[in-house]
Amino acid sequence: MSKVEEIQKGIAQLRLAVPELKGVLLATTEGLPVAHSLADGLDPQRFAAMAAAAVSLAKKFGDNLNAGSMAEITVTGSEAQIYVYAVGAKAVLALAAPAASNAGLIHLEARAVAQSFSQLF
Repeated sequence: MSKVEEIQKGIAQLRLAVPELKGVLLATTEGLPVAHSLADGLDPQRFAAMAAAAVSLAKKFGDNLNAGSMAEITVTGSEAQIYVYAVGAKAVLALAAPAASNAGLIHLEARAVAQSFSQLF
């Protein structure tokens, strides 16, 4: 299976495992979208840029506070939750979900996909 096919398969698995997700995006740490499945209204360019910026800031927190390497970030808002996972050193996996989503299920599924993607980068 090619790298692109593996990425698309992982994104599809996440969407099937957690159907309420508003979006799934794989991006480079430079903020460029690689692949995505997003609901209407989510701009892949903007989502990728923000996810990469969040990871960059989290890495600075980890470095400056001796917290170790950044693994994931969760942002909770009144209407949605955003999850960002490190995928190796060169990519990030970002998810958007409604605020009332099952965070445990999302983490379980997304961590596994992020791990599988990390072998591609």
